[in-house]
Amino acid sequence: MLLHDTALIYGRYLRQSLRSRFALLFGVLTPLLYLLFFGPLLTNLPLGGQGSSWQMLVPGLLMQLGLFGALFAGFTIIIESGQGVVERMRVTPVSRLALLLGRVLREATVFVFQAVLLVLAALAMGLRAPLAGILIGFAFVGLLTVSLASLSYAVALRVRTPQQFGPLINAVSMPSMLLSGLMLPMSLAPGWLDALSHFMPFRYLVDAVRDAYVGSYTTAHMLYGVLVALGLTVLAVTVGTRGFRGAEA
Repeated sequence: MLLHDTALIYGRYLRQSLRSRFALLFGVLTPLLYLLFFGPLLTNLPLGGQGSSWQMLVPGLLMQLGLFGALFAGFTIIIESGQGVVERMRVTPVSRLALLLGRVLREATVFVFQAVLLVLAALAMGLRAPLAGILIGFAFVGLLTVSLASLSYAVALRVRTPQQFGPLINAVSMPSMLLSGLMLPMSLAPGWLDALSHFMPFRYLVDAVRDAYVGSYTTAHMLYGVLVALGLTVLAVTVGTRGFRGAEA
């Protein structure tokens, strides 16, 4: 029943996304602009890591795509709550976990699709990376999206208004981007900033994808990245499910 319910919710929201093709393409616009206008500035610069500047930049842009997109996913719950959609779903026997999974899997599908577009553009501009590394990057985007979208939904079910939700997410997203080394490796940062960034879980995902893009699959970065991604996903899905259950009160 969980799989059946999840498939129903997933199909409903995926059809909504497919009807809005412009939004699908527009969502990848910001990373593409970074790729087109920021990427060439890094060419031939020593970035303190393995591989080319493209192998440093593109993994960060992939994580940026998942980070910003998934964190703001909760706006849809706020809109649906105002329209009574969440209430109507709550009175059905559908699993509360399915109500969450159907939504976050739709988010993951959308952002992985956008990640594919981003990587294709990067390949045209000069990125060279092994296929296995590129696929690993997509997997990390999917896990990051599932975890952050779950947390975003849980927060949105609590605050319930865009005026509260927007500033709260902005307060989380900006430090997360700056301390994760999305644009440049944190190895270039001063010692105190590099040490502080180790408390930001997204850094481990970025470092893991960068290693994958240069063909290093057995490094400590990869191990830490996988463990953090899986742990964050389990924790976030648990919190998100409780958020849907708590909304019944």
